[in-house]
Amino acid sequence: MKRRKFIKSGLLTIPAFYAPSLLLSSCKDDTNIGNGKSVIIVGAGIAGLAAAVKLKNSGFTVTVLEAQAKSGGRIKTTRVSGFPFDEGASWIHGPNGNPIKSVADKAGATFSYTDFDNAKYYDTNGTTYNNAAIDNAYNEYDNMMETLSNEGSVNKSFETVFNEQYPGYLSNRLWKHILSAETEFDIGPLKDLSSIDYWDDEELGGADKFITNGYDTLIKYLESGLDIQFNRVVSGVNYSGDKVVVTTGAGTAEADFVIMATPLGVYKNNAFSFSPALPATFQQAISKIKMNVVNKFFLTWNTPFWDNSLDFFYYTPEVRGKFNIFLNAKKIAPTTNALVTYALSDFALETESLTDDAVITQIMGNLKNIFGNSIPNPVSMYRTKWGTNPYAYGAYSMPTNNSRTTEFEVWENALDSKVFFAGEHTIRDYRASVHGAYMSGERAAQDIINLL
Repeated sequence: MKRRKFIKSGLLTIPAFYAPSLLLSSCKDDTNIGNGKSVIIVGAGIAGLAAAVKLKNSGFTVTVLEAQAKSGGRIKTTRVSGFPFDEGASWIHGPNGNPIKSVADKAGATFSYTDFDNAKYYDTNGTTYNNAAIDNAYNEYDNMMETLSNEGSVNKSFETVFNEQYPGYLSNRLWKHILSAETEFDIGPLKDLSSIDYWDDEELGGADKFITNGYDTLIKYLESGLDIQFNRVVSGVNYSGDKVVVTTGAGTAEADFVIMATPLGVYKNNAFSFSPALPATFQQAISKIKMNVVNKFFLTWNTPFWDNSLDFFYYTPEVRGKFNIFLNAKKIAPTTNALVTYALSDFALETESLTDDAVITQIMGNLKNIFGNSIPNPVSMYRTKWGTNPYAYGAYSMPTNNSRTTEFEVWENALDSKVFFAGEHTIRDYRASVHGAYMSGERAAQDIINLL
């Protein structure tokens, strides 16, 4: 949840391939570089759209094949009761020098600052934690995150090493919450997380921005004027000949180049066949890198029963990641009486098999422990199921136990200078982020341009 901005090595480092001139369009002298050469982009998420815009503006003939009925991928906005419920990304993390902030400004996005510290922490009996206890725990957490990797090893998970260094801490509900809301939300489940590379990516600076008119504002802006064919489920990519042949349920299409801008989870579920087969390095990366699952739940009421001056309510349940964060949507959109809560780690997947009624009962159990049994049930609920979503199979990639983050770098390589890859899992330093996905799309487009 980025309660605090941690200091990492290499802060504000931008990849060498990335420069302001790559934002949204090429300079005028580049408009005919493509000279009509064709590119098929598989996937109309932010990475695919970034690549498509750059290549089109550079003179390529670009076709985007999207499996779903609309663009955006894991950026998906459902408007409910005057509030844009973003089922995937909600914030621009680190807006300073962030290409997504530049796109958002051009797209007419509006922003709100959510203060992660403007919150109360509640225990299971409804009592609040005092500020000193919270500050002490977070100070220790900061130090732990800076130093735990020194004790890590490839074959030990974050959870194993944490328990060795901090025995008994995982039985403390406040620590459960912090590890869940910070580490498991931002990175991934402790039991699957690398104890070495959990924090070897980079952050951009500045206070996170919440997009108040919906993240799809950016998608609508980027997709304008592009040739996007929807409901085109790609099943095969043959790059053995002079042209790359892409097979969909509607037939085949061919192009000089292909960019696969599809989520890692889709590869992990064997959605595509490649001819020739993917090299062993790619297959190993698919096998070793895992997907984190975060699910969101948007609940509305006729009238609020909570303190509207707060941005968040934090709860410390016995089960790690079980509806332990409540975002006050009314603070962002005053006409909306709603809270957004989250299911994290293993519990996120567990919720996907629960009925709506069962989910509401569990959420209300936490809220009643905070606010008392007299509070009313919500009048509506909207939810996500990213773990079983057939177009994602997860929220974002994570550095995984029994591997190193060099696995992410594999995706920077092209197949026979014809098939290129983009997406948040293909950029090691900015993985698991919207801006990383966008950068990777620009990178893939630039790699094709560099061939000409």
